[in-house]
Amino acid sequence: MQTDTEHPASIAVTEFKSRCLSVIDDVARGKTGPVLLTRRNRPVAAIVPIDDDPPDLWGAMRGSVTVAPGTDLTEGTGEFWDADR
Repeated sequence: MQTDTEHPASIAVTEFKSRCLSVIDDVARGKTGPVLLTRRNRPVAAIVPIDDDPPDLWGAMRGSVTVAPGTDLTEGTGEFWDADR
């Protein structure tokens, strides 16, 4: 596995196939940072650790939109779309 102080470690996909469990364990335990998977020297995926406390995405926009009183959100707009024709 290549390592560099400025870039994440990288490993070819074919090499990753034979070492996947140890690479995943190293990233999960914090022994290495993110690992970039490459195919023909082009990045195709990355192995990154999961945050222990991921942000709650559900309801993240709660309170940011207001609907005017008397607005029926289920009512059509009356606009014709190409798909309707």
